[in-house]
Amino acid sequence: MTADAELPAGAPGIDVPRLAAWLAGALPGTGRIAAIDLIAGGRSNLTYAITLDGGRKIVLRRPPLGHVQPTAHDMGREYRVLSALGTGSDVPVPRTLAFCEDEDVIGARFYLMDHVEGRVLRTPEDAVDLTPEQAEGLSERLVEALAAIHTVDVEAVGLGDFGRPSGYMTRQLARWGKQWTGSQEAIRATGTDRALPEYDRLVARLTARLPAEAPARLVHGDFRLDNALARLDPEPRIAAVVDWEMSTLGDPFSDLGLTLVYWAEAADAGSLPVGATITASPGFFTRRRFAERYAEATGYDLGDLDFYVAFACFKLAVILEGIHARFLQNATVGEGFEKVGDGVPILLGRAHAVLDAGAPW
Repeated sequence: MTADAELPAGAPGIDVPRLAAWLAGALPGTGRIAAIDLIAGGRSNLTYAITLDGGRKIVLRRPPLGHVQPTAHDMGREYRVLSALGTGSDVPVPRTLAFCEDEDVIGARFYLMDHVEGRVLRTPEDAVDLTPEQAEGLSERLVEALAAIHTVDVEAVGLGDFGRPSGYMTRQLARWGKQWTGSQEAIRATGTDRALPEYDRLVARLTARLPAEAPARLVHGDFRLDNALARLDPEPRIAAVVDWEMSTLGDPFSDLGLTLVYWAEAADAGSLPVGATITASPGFFTRRRFAERYAEATGYDLGDLDFYVAFACFKLAVILEGIHARFLQNATVGEGFEKVGDGVPILLGRAHAVLDAGAPW
């Protein structure tokens, strides 16, 4: 790759001349950077499409700008899990290319991976050409992808030390509580007063309901339809599961619970500013059917699923609060961030409703 003066304009968070110089050593012979564009839709780590001379595309991932939690956005972990799964499992992931630890290149650690052709299906508008049969097929393939993640032999793929599964849910509750505190401090620093009393009551209820430990499995941490690239021809399939920034070893039901929180149905009240509302379209599984197919594919007992759905509401509320803090700091890149904070009280209310009902539906 040649680092010369004929470089495209940069994108937020990217120093193109320094990146081009680094790429010349990391991926020699691949050509000049012809274009670099922020891929829309990311609410956390930033993802860029880089077009090289000749038309080849690669993808760059880096942490977000502004307020960043100290335990989040570890590019090295994301690169490691993708590399391991790409060479030793049936989980569909992009092929990794290179990792950069030098924060002086673009201001943060980052990695590169192959561009995977596929559609991000998120809104009902994305379903205009989607038949009910294709929607049903995509639902089935997504269940299979989640089951594949949760049944990976972590020792065989070199991820046996990728996390500390013992006490996972207890640590998760503490970790996300700490992140909530950090976001509240950041929000107060902007001069904003934000009272959410249902948060403390929810933490107390979840603490009292912590389930017995589940078998340790690889977990994605943010599994949902719009964190996958889908193809429809010649038949529906998941081309790649992406956005592995929160992956670790832990309780697989935490993934399932979060997937169900994201999974919209037509009768839902109070839509969330994240997740794929397309799943309310004809043909997609209901949340109940998704969970039942997952149980069939894995053989796992889902007896505590109401807790995991409530916990997922809690976790997603914390994530959205962190994004809201970055928005108030004017440190977000892209569109739609002004509505993210509205989803937090909706999620807290849903968590209490699930625990009140003792059922995840």
